[in-house]
Amino acid sequence: MDAVIDFFQYLLNSEEIIRTGGLVLVTLIIFAENGLFFAFFLPGDYLVFLAGVFCALNILNVPILLLLTCLFIAAILGSLTGYLTGRYFGDRIQNRPDSLFFKKQHIETTRKYFDKYGSRTLVISRFLPVVRTFAPILAGLVKMPWVGFLVYNVLGAFLWIFGLTGGGYYFGQQFPWIIDYVHYIIFFFLAITTITVVRGYFNAKKEVNPNQ
Repeated sequence: MDAVIDFFQYLLNSEEIIRTGGLVLVTLIIFAENGLFFAFFLPGDYLVFLAGVFCALNILNVPILLLLTCLFIAAILGSLTGYLTGRYFGDRIQNRPDSLFFKKQHIETTRKYFDKYGSRTLVISRFLPVVRTFAPILAGLVKMPWVGFLVYNVLGAFLWIFGLTGGGYYFGQQFPWIIDYVHYIIFFFLAITTITVVRGYFNAKKEVNPNQ
């Protein structure tokens, strides 16, 4: 049991992932977090941001263009996998009982964003943890047209990766001392993540049960 706990703690430690897993592991995590329903808990925003910072400081010793390309493709393919999952296995997913790796409430929260923003949710959700994972699944579940999905998928991935990873690279180059404040960066992103998830949960719950 301790080994399992240690494994999950490792998966949630972005700094350790980048230092030990390198480009391959970062790419795989971004792929999973962008469309595999059981991977919603994986780090996303601060992982891609810190990957840019570490690349600038040569801690992640790969060219920035290679890093951006790998993460960009991983984000696109991850969401495409989620879309295909929702399109062909959506009913099974909706009927799954709640578990550690799946909550029906996540689908309801994502549905709320789709009701409000429509297809643009696929772009907006890139910057919203948990919703980012379930948005492509729900798009497939409602049979969103292929062309529309692909356009918003690529646009969202581009803005997310080039914005956060590119931004992290810029900060790493201009302010190399930022490496001493990595933990504060992670806490900042975690705070945003927590607020987003909690607000989404209560808003969705209020819409489902308006009398409460």
